[in-house]
Amino acid sequence: MFSRRNRRPTPPELAAARERLDAGDVPGALRELRQVPAAPLGEVADVVGRAAGAAGFDDLRKAATALAAKPDGVRPLYDYGFACVDRGIPYLAIPALREALRLAPGSSGVLRELVSAYEDEGRHRDAVEALLAHEERLADWPDRYLLVFNAVLAGDLGLARRQHARLPAPAEDTWLGARDRQNRVLDRASAVGSVSPLDHSDLRGWQYVMGGTVLGTLSPFGFDAGMTGRYAYLQDSHGRCLEGLLRLKTVLAAAGERPRSVSLLPDRGSRILGLAAAEVLGLPAEPFEAGREDTVVIAYDLNGTARADGGPETVGQLFEREPGQVLHEHASCWTDPPSVTADSVALLHQSAVAPWEAGLRQGADGDVERGEVDGRPEEAIAAEIVGADPTPDAGDGGTPADPAEKLTDLVSAVSGTWLQGDRTKLRSPGPVASSRFR
Repeated sequence: MFSRRNRRPTPPELAAARERLDAGDVPGALRELRQVPAAPLGEVADVVGRAAGAAGFDDLRKAATALAAKPDGVRPLYDYGFACVDRGIPYLAIPALREALRLAPGSSGVLRELVSAYEDEGRHRDAVEALLAHEERLADWPDRYLLVFNAVLAGDLGLARRQHARLPAPAEDTWLGARDRQNRVLDRASAVGSVSPLDHSDLRGWQYVMGGTVLGTLSPFGFDAGMTGRYAYLQDSHGRCLEGLLRLKTVLAAAGERPRSVSLLPDRGSRILGLAAAEVLGLPAEPFEAGREDTVVIAYDLNGTARADGGPETVGQLFEREPGQVLHEHASCWTDPPSVTADSVALLHQSAVAPWEAGLRQGADGDVERGEVDGRPEEAIAAEIVGADPTPDAGDGGTPADPAEKLTDLVSAVSGTWLQGDRTKLRSPGPVASSRFR
C-alpha cells in the first residue's frame, strides 16, 4: 500500500480531462489526454473508459475498465491498446502497448499493434526503432516489410534499401500487392533522387516517392516557420487555380503524355475546374466514365468529390488507373488525405475554401464576415479562371524559388516511373513535417 507521500500528483491535463467529461465534452477530454505526460496507465484508462461510455464505444469502455482494474496485465494492456487504435486514438494506445511489449518482449502481436499505433500517429522513426529492437525475431512478412515501409516514411532510404534486399518473395498471395507497391516506392526514390535532395524539407521529392504524386506548387508562406511548402488555411483564388492548371500542362509536356480529353467529375467544383482545364489544355471536356483511356481527370478536391451524389462510387473507380489516364487534384488535404492519391496535385493544404464558395472577407465596417456563394453558371466561373492572372503570390520571401524549370527537370527524371500501379491512399505526411492547426 502506498502512502499519500509516495503518490505522484495528478497531472493537470488529467484533471482537466475529467472536468471536460463532467461537462459532457468528450472530444475536449480526449484532446486534454493527448497532452498528458507520463501518468499511471490505470488513471488514464479510467478517464478513457468514462469517455468511451459516454460516446457509446462499448468495446473501448470494457477494455479501459479492465486495464484500470489490472494496469500491469499484458492482456488488458494489449486489449486496451488495440481498442484505442481501432477507435482512432492511437496516441492513447502507445504507452499501454509499449508497457505490454516490455512485459512480453517476444509477442509479435503486441509489437505489430504498437507499430500500427506509431504509424497512425506519423511516428515512423519510433516504429523503426521498435522493429529494430526485435530484429532477430522479425518475420519477413509482415514485420520486415513494415520495417522497410516505416524507414521510407522516416526518410531513411539507406535502411529501407538494406532491409528490402533481405525480403524474399512472399509465400502468401495476400502480400503480393504490398510487395509490388514497395518495389515501386523504391524505384521512384531512385528516379527522383537524381534531381531532388530527398532531405527533410524536400516536400515535392517525398510526395513523389510516397505516392507517385507530382506536386505542382509550394506554399509561399511559412516555409521556415513550420509549413515546409504546405498551406494551413487557404482562401483560394481564380489565379491560383489557373497557376495549378498551367503547372499541370508543364507536367504533361515534360512526361510526354498526350491526353485526348478532359474528364469531368460529378461535383460542382471539379466541373468548374475541369471546364477551365479543357480550355487551358485545348482538349474536349466529357463527363467522367470509368474505363476511358488517354484522359485527364480533373478534381478540385477529391474529398469534395467523395461527398457529392455518386461521388464514393466514382472515386472508387479511380483506384485502378486506365492506360493514359492522369488524375489531377487541385487542392489536396494532407491532414485528411483522400481515399485515392492523385498523380498530379497543385497544392497541399489543411483547410481550403474554393473561389466560388462562401469565403471570409472584410466588410464595410472593417469586421470579417462570410461572403456569398458564387452561383453563376459553371461555364462563367471557368472562363474567369482561364482569364485570371496566374502570377504566383510573392508570399513572405522564405520559400525557395520554384520556377517551372525545376518541375520540368523533376518530371523528366521520373517519367519512366510515373503513372504506374494503383492509387493507394497516402496515410502519412512522410519525412517532411509541417505544423498542424486542427
